[in-house]
Amino acid sequence: MAGTQYCENPPALSSSSGHGSVFELRGLKTYVSGSSDSQKAILLISDIFGYEAPNLRKLADKVAAEGYYVVVPDFFYGDPCNPENMERTMEVWLQSHGTDKGFEDAKQVITVLKDKGISAIGAAGFCWGGKVVVQLATSRNIQAAVLLHPSFVSMDDFKEVKAPIAILGAEIDHLTPPELIMQFKEILSSKPEVDSFVKIYPGVAHGWTVRYNEEDKNAVQSAEEAHQEMLNWFAKHVK
Repeated sequence: MAGTQYCENPPALSSSSGHGSVFELRGLKTYVSGSSDSQKAILLISDIFGYEAPNLRKLADKVAAEGYYVVVPDFFYGDPCNPENMERTMEVWLQSHGTDKGFEDAKQVITVLKDKGISAIGAAGFCWGGKVVVQLATSRNIQAAVLLHPSFVSMDDFKEVKAPIAILGAEIDHLTPPELIMQFKEILSSKPEVDSFVKIYPGVAHGWTVRYNEEDKNAVQSAEEAHQEMLNWFAKHVK
């Protein structure tokens, strides 16, 4: 049952979605939104469906409207997970798209941003991307981290966290259930030098912040509440 949540409510991918543009950063096609003159950047790291998900790009535009330069790289090199491909299960797909490679690529993207003169960087990761972001948070690469319904994360990941970190979890999440999220909170609470925030959203399921149905008002409202929490965290720490 847990494995199926990775693939529930897959988005209809669209290369033309969003108000931004696609550029190449260190060999990665990247959706970019916001002013390139901004001194503050936000890196959004997708779930297994990749950077062409319309709701993710819509969120990137929303973050950009707050004054950030937002980048959403294609960490899957044009090969997002396709749950309809029965011959290539998600487990097989993950063998080619592990989070360790995503972490190495993300560090390269951050280097590009710093070379542009950007002085403060935040990162948010969704599902698969949550693991990459918690790895980034163990160094001084970023000023703030947000994990939204993260996957593949373990208690050990949080023991080395150095950057301020927020975890937004779902009540109905078989991948990273609330009980595990609260264990993460315990670890972070033992690190007073690291600002942290943990919230479990009631009545929502894994993926709710980016895989919601736009025609479902309650789903949209739940997603937007999490988006605002993310923006609040970045406003506090990415300066």
